[in-house]
Amino acid sequence: MNWTKSSFSEASGNACVEVAACSDSTVALRESDSPTVILSTNRAALHALVLGMKARKDGLS
Repeated sequence: MNWTKSSFSEASGNACVEVAACSDSTVALRESDSPTVILSTNRAALHALVLGMKARKDGLS
């Protein structure tokens, strides 16, 4: 799997979320400090989560 770090990760790389596209059209997620714990979801669910987090952040600003 090819993992990609979040663009918001720390310079040290120890506190970030990593994402990887899987061959079965799912998306895998993990934290850099616990790389053996992997969560999987589909693209639509991940997109909805990100939109919800952005809306929440914008509502708090």
